[in-house]
This record gives sequence, structure tokens and C-alpha cells, in this order.
Amino acid sequence: MPDKAPKVSALGVGASLLRKEDDRYLRGLGEFVGDIRRPGMLEVAFARSPIAHGRILRIHKPAGFEASVFTMQDLEGVKPIRAVSSLKGFKASNLWPLAKDKVRHAGESFAMCVGRTRAEAEDLAAAVVAEFEELPAVVDMVKARTDSSALVHEEWGDNVFLETFVDADFSQVKMTAAIKIRRHIRTARQSMAPLEGRGVLCEWNTRLGQLEMYSSAQMPHINRAGLSECLGLDQGAIRVIAPDVGGGFGYKGILLPEEICLGWLTRKIGKPVRWIEDRREQLVANTNCREHDYDITVFAHADGRLIGVDCDATVDSGAYSLYPFSACLEAAQVGSILPGPYKMERYRCRTWSAATNKPGILPYRGVARTGVCFAMELMVDAVARAAGREPYEVRLANLVQAEDMPYNNITNKHFDSGDYPEAVRKAVGALDVAKWRERQKKGEPDGRRIGVGVSVYCEQGAHGTSVYYGWGIPMVPGHEQCFARLSPDGMLELRIGAQSHGQSLETTLAQVANEILGIDPANVRLIHGDTALTPYSTGTWGSRCMVMSGGAVAAASKEIGKRVKQIASKLLEVSVVDLVLEDGKVRVAGTDKELTLAQVAHVWYRAPQLLPADVDPGGLEATAGYKAKVDTGTFSYACHAVAVAVDPGTGHTEILDYVIAEDGGTLVNPMVVDGQICGGTAQGIGTALYEEMAYDRDGQPLASTLADYILPGPTEVPAPRILHMETPSPYTEFGQKGIGEGGAIAPPAAIVNAINDALKDLGVEITESPASPRRVLAAILAAEARVAA
Repeated sequence: MPDKAPKVSALGVGASLLRKEDDRYLRGLGEFVGDIRRPGMLEVAFARSPIAHGRILRIHKPAGFEASVFTMQDLEGVKPIRAVSSLKGFKASNLWPLAKDKVRHAGESFAMCVGRTRAEAEDLAAAVVAEFEELPAVVDMVKARTDSSALVHEEWGDNVFLETFVDADFSQVKMTAAIKIRRHIRTARQSMAPLEGRGVLCEWNTRLGQLEMYSSAQMPHINRAGLSECLGLDQGAIRVIAPDVGGGFGYKGILLPEEICLGWLTRKIGKPVRWIEDRREQLVANTNCREHDYDITVFAHADGRLIGVDCDATVDSGAYSLYPFSACLEAAQVGSILPGPYKMERYRCRTWSAATNKPGILPYRGVARTGVCFAMELMVDAVARAAGREPYEVRLANLVQAEDMPYNNITNKHFDSGDYPEAVRKAVGALDVAKWRERQKKGEPDGRRIGVGVSVYCEQGAHGTSVYYGWGIPMVPGHEQCFARLSPDGMLELRIGAQSHGQSLETTLAQVANEILGIDPANVRLIHGDTALTPYSTGTWGSRCMVMSGGAVAAASKEIGKRVKQIASKLLEVSVVDLVLEDGKVRVAGTDKELTLAQVAHVWYRAPQLLPADVDPGGLEATAGYKAKVDTGTFSYACHAVAVAVDPGTGHTEILDYVIAEDGGTLVNPMVVDGQICGGTAQGIGTALYEEMAYDRDGQPLASTLADYILPGPTEVPAPRILHMETPSPYTEFGQKGIGEGGAIAPPAAIVNAINDALKDLGVEITESPASPRRVLAAILAAEARVAA
């Protein structure tokens, strides 16, 4: 149980080692699905619904090309995708790979078209004609759960996937609380935007009787399980390979209808087939995220100390429950994580996962935490204004304290370690709030208004069995495994079931091996993302890889090290306890007697006559598993502090300074952590100020290109100043915590709090994201109208 971070070595845990992956990426030598070709390969395009809701009456295939166009009727024996949950009251949906009988969102595919080129396939898709009986679209998530006049799934009788309830008695609190604040807070729907879209290539291996699928996927083993269910193939007859993946963020953590379609098609026509998602498909047709609605009331003492939170929260889950996380993941999480790192006496929360005629949702980077952080942190600022205190002072009065750790909060979340108030003090100190307050008083020559905002969050990562088995969804994480092999020339081969799509696993896991075996990371080769070559894993999600895969690599490396020492002890004629592993060698402590790992490996593979009689017959390869001592997850956290300038004439917000004080436990590679935080912060800025996937009343998406769906670029994203705190987790191998999602969680709340601080004298309070110029101007005009009235 680590009580402090391990000593930093030059190449191991704690070293800012340059990324091994970057050599091939910077040279253009990466291999993505779009780079892969197969002899005789055909291209696929999909005909997609132009309406949000309607019954399919007829589908007309273009004359002369009937054999190149396929509808759900043609996909004999193929079953729908069913992502179920055992949570009481959950309603399942059937997502057919191609729409059957009914379409439930604009962009849902109803026909698959095959051509020699993508252009030919797209021309065929454009020539397919579908006749629909259009139905009223369910668009607003709150109205969806209260008005059953239009139903996404008629057999349900309502539009609610799941309702959850955490209850508490607020009768006394309502009468005695000095501060009572109620707000309606809403976050916009977003479309994830990885640099590389989804892509699938399928080929049937006749020799092996096996479907070989290349997919830009985060969870190859989970995809294989889902494909098996839908295609009726045993899992051994399916091989899923995730090559290089150009960003995932949750968008690629799903079983795709397109994967099922192409898996069926390659067997049907006997040729390799490929589909590459274009940006319009990504924006319009496929998964969305983060559309939340909060009716929230906070009760506090006169000095701002929290008493309780009472909330009704709705999440727009779209039309279908998606495999494997299901439609209920976000809303049900809201009920358990809304209190965040704050102490309180009472907590009540009712949540709804609402079905609408929009694409289904996936857990985008940060998952429900971005929404609950936005809601809770806006409310903490509102309490601070009512109490007449600095917002950061109110946070310091309410946060879990360092001496409380480990701490079970009001929803029984088990915080493993940390000093949350110190993160606030560090961030506020580095931003120099007093300086900005003085500038705020003086005013800006150009009429802009200065504001300061703070946001605190905690991120539960690397969740284990004890968390996920209760959800009853199609996957439950258990022990994470690693296969390790020391090759005859002393190279170390590692195989893991997770998949890297920006996590730098080829670098950081080599550092873990170095920490245990002393081997140079340059001599470590990582194989991942291939179900035929790697141990089973639920994949890459939930900020889990460095904890789970890192722990598994450490366990496998320890086993290899044990066997190396056993062989070396005979060769060096010393006891095993006298041997140490360092610098790629096994050395007799206190002497210059040593053998390289390659020399030991040579004996095992090439000179077995020299081996000890009791040598482990498993040799220099081993599979080991890892599970954290307490598997409820690690809790990383941070405080984001930001200064902005808001132009009341245009509504434009400029970020002037941005500071992050974060604690990810022991940092295996601080440079990689910085990269994760910077990337997440850029996405969080997009959530705060720019990104919005709006729909009209007919369920039509209003942002079908990147000209309409605005992503922040280099001129909109400042270089944040990052301050590291390292409070090791007592439950993980090196004290490391999951941190990959955290950067995206806090920015919306911090930035909108800063905007509200800048405009508070005008009576403006933004409670909806993004805080676009249009929305800021509307709030200013509304405030002026209230004053005039």
C-alpha cells in the first residue's frame, strides 16, 4: 500500500519519457482503418432516414442494382442490438442494424449499398427511395417524459428508459435554511468529434472459418461479444482488430450497427467490404451526448455551508439503448455523483433517462460528471453570492478535508485519498484572484467586463466489479490481465486486451515494465487491440488503463522477474534473495557479478541443459491478472480557475488566464498527464462556449457540418498552467489514479461561473451551456428588460 509516490527513475514510473508512438505518427506511418486495403475489396455506404420518426411503408431499390442494395429483410438470421440493464424498471429497445418497420431518428440507416468505390456506393444510396408514414417527433426531453401523446417505442406506453430516486426528508430544512436557491440548469446536446471517424473493414477467412473485422474501436473484446449475439457466430469465429485509432472519447466504445451489417455482408458476397464514416454521418446520424436538464434547489447556512441538495434531473438518451453501456448510464450516474466532493446533510435526487427521436447517447469524455459538475458548481457560486463570500471560500468551507480520507460521501462514494482544499488554494493562488478583483474594479478601457470563475470536480475512474455488476449491463469488469514474454534476445513482449487511442500505452506500460524489471522501455513491445492475440478485457473506458492495465503489466513483470532470478541464481551460484533487477540486467547485490536479461533468456531457449532442476516449466512467459485492493474506483480531482473578459456588446468571451491544480495520484508519466489534461480542457472549452447539436421541432439536426457545429481551435484554447499534486491511492499498484477524462469535466462550470461573475452587476446569470455570444446577449437583454419593467 503506497503512502507516498515511488522514487522517480530515469525511465520508469514518474519519468516524463517521450512517447514511443509518436515516431510512427509523425512520420505518417500509423495504420488506421482507412489505410487498410484488401484485394477485391468493395466499399459500403448507407441510405439514411431524412425524417426523425416514421413508419417504413416501402423501400425501392434502384432498378438493375438490386443485388447491390440490402435492407433488414435481406439480413436473414441477424438479431437486433439489445443493451439491457437489470436496474428495476429499465425498458429495453431493439436497435436493428438496418431500420425495420420504423425509423426513430434522422440519419438512421435503412439500406446498405455496395460499390467498387465509395462514390459508386454513395450514388446507389442516393438512388434508394423509401416511403414513410411520418409521425410526430419527440424532441424535448422533459416534455418526452411528461407527455405520452407521441411515443418513440409504442410498446412502452411512455418515453422513459429508466427512472431512479434517491430520497431524503427536506421538510425541516426548508423551514430553517438561511439560504434557499432554486435554478433550472441545462446543458446542450453535443456530437463527439474525434479526428478520425468510425471505420469498419470485414473479411471472411475461409481457412479458419472466421470473421476478421478491423474496426476503429475502444473495446474490441466487447464488440466481439456483441457481434456474436447479433450474427449468431460463436466468439471464436470472430476476430476483432483495432489498429491505430484516431481518438475515441467514448464515441468508439460501442457495438456499431455498421459492424453487424458488414460482418453479415462479407459472408454473403464472399468479398472484403469497408465502410468509412464521413463527417456528416458522424454529426447527423450517429451517437450524441451530454444533454441534461436540472431542476435543482440548494439549501445552505447563512455563511454558505451546505445543508442539502434537492434535484430533478433528466437526461436525453435518444432513441435507442446502445451496447454495452445502455441508455441509463448517464442519468443513473447523476443520482449518485451530483454531490461531488462536497459535504452535506441531506440529498434527494430523482432522475429520468428520456427517450427522444434523436441518436442514442454514449459516455463522452467525463460522462455524466461534466453535467453534474456544471449544475453543482453553478449552484455553489449562487450560494456564495447569497452569502456575500468569495466563491472559492465557500468551496473551502464545504469540501471533504484531507484528514477525512478515505471518505464515504452522502451517496456512499468511497474517496480513496486527496487534499481537495489544497487544490483550490493552489489554483486560486496561481491565478491571483486578488489581482483580477482589482482589475475588475478599475474596469476595462474597451468596455469589456472581467470575471473570475472556479470549479472543482472529482472523477471516479477504473471502476471495478463491485460498481458495475449492479448495473446489469452486458459487461462487468473483473481482473485485468497481461501476457508477458521475454524473447530469446531479451526483448519483452506485453499483450493486453485494452486499446490505446491516445493514452500513450505503448510508452507508459513500458515504463511500468522498467519499474519492475529494469528493462529499457525501448526494448518493450506492446501488442493490443486484437482479440486473437490478447487476453480478454472490457477495453479502454472510464480512465482505467493506467490503473488496470498498468497493474496487470506490473503483475506479469513480477512473475517474469521471479523466473529470471530463479534461472540466474543457478548460473551465478547465489541465492535468489541476493539478486536485483536493474538496467536490463540481473545483478548480485553489492558485486559486479551480473547477467543481462538476454543472457538469461538464451539459457532458457537455447541452452536448457544449464537450467536448475526446479525451474518453472512455464518458462519466460506468463499471464497475470490484477484487481485493485478496493475496486470501487480511484478518485482523481482538480480545481480549475479561470479569468475571462466578456464583451457585453457582442456576447463574446475571451479566456485571459487558465490554471489547473490536479491530483492524479502517482503520475506514471507527467508529460503524458499534461497532454491528457490539455486535450480534455480543450474539449471542455468547446462544451462551455461553442459546441451545440441543436434539433428543430421536427427532430432535424441543425448542425450537419463543421461550419455549423463549432469546435474550438488554437485561437480559442489558451495554454493552461498545470500544477500537479500527487496523493497516491492506497489501493493501486503504484498509487496511480485514472485521470484521462478529468480535463473535460470542469471547464464549462469554471468558465460560465466566470462569465456570471463578470456580468453579475448587470443582473445576468447564465444557467445553460454553451455560453455562446447569442446566449450571453439574450441573457443581457432579458436582464435589461427586467430592470425596465
